[in-house]
Order: sequence, then structure tokens, then C-alpha cells
Amino acid sequence: LAKRASHSTIPVVLEGEAGVGKEMIARAIHAGSDRATKPFVILNCSAIATEQMESTLFGGEAADGADERQQGKFLEADGGTLFIDELGDLPLEVQVKLLRAVQSGEVEAAGTGRRRKVNVRLISATAKDLIEEVKEGRFREDLYYRLNVFPITIPALRRRKEDIPFLARAFAERFSIEQKLP
Repeated sequence: LAKRASHSTIPVVLEGEAGVGKEMIARAIHAGSDRATKPFVILNCSAIATEQMESTLFGGEAADGADERQQGKFLEADGGTLFIDELGDLPLEVQVKLLRAVQSGEVEAAGTGRRRKVNVRLISATAKDLIEEVKEGRFREDLYYRLNVFPITIPALRRRKEDIPFLARAFAERFSIEQKLP
């Protein structure tokens, strides 16, 4: 599925528990795409304070309160891929602006009133059940359908035990190369 997704520019949502490799798959999708030489930018929604989310995503006042403005993740990713991790933690008020950006292909830095066209491929990831989040009113239904065009569910390793020997071999090979061992 990731290989098929890499040949497209439609939004992808990676679903799965923490630790299943959602970021690794997002990087693989980007690397296999025609945007591979362009930026791969990560925004982890659970790592950013709610009041800083809008300016971090779209640009605006610097997070440290300085007089300078920050560019925003959308502009950093222009031409490439924006990976939004922990999408389910995105505040509702920012979801509205993300929906507008997805629909129009334009972003507006906080407080500027100026809109700028961007060309960004969106890949999102979540450990939450977004349908349940929609039902509970914590996630916008219209945004869900805009982003969840190509969903990929990644099962936990305990559900795909047949992968363990391949992973063990890959880790052993990487370790032996790093440590210069046979």
C-alpha cells in the first residue's frame, strides 16, 4: 500500500499503535515519490503547545515570543511532504485552518492576512480512532474525509509475527555493519 501511495499525491493517513513504524512508512512513501529530493517536514501535534500550533503549522509569531516571525511547517515543506504526526491531537480551531489549506492549497500566516500558495503532499499519522474522535466532536468530519483519502492501517508486530525473522536479520546486519563485525 505504501508503494502504491508513493506514486500518487493524494493525502494518506497512517493508522496504528505507537511504535508500529508510522514515521518510517511515511518516509518510505516520500522517498518513493517524485518529491523524494524535496523536503520531508515533520510536525508532531502532541509535542507542540496548543497556543503555538497555528504559528508552527502556518507561520507567524516566533514560538519564543521574539519579534521575529517563523516560516511555518507548510512553507518549509513546499514542494515536498508534510508529515503530521499525532493528527488526532490537533486542536479544533487549527483543524479549521488546516481544512482551508487542504482545500485551497494556500496558507495564511497568523496575523498577516496574506495568503501564500503551497504545493505540499500531506501524510498524517494517528494512534487514535479518528471515526470515534469525529463522533465525539473532537475531530472535524469534513477534515477527516479530506485527509483520509488513502488510509493505511499498520498492525502491531504482535499481530504479524511472521515479520520477526526478517526484522531480526535486518537489525543484526545493521548492527554488524555499524560495529564492523562479521
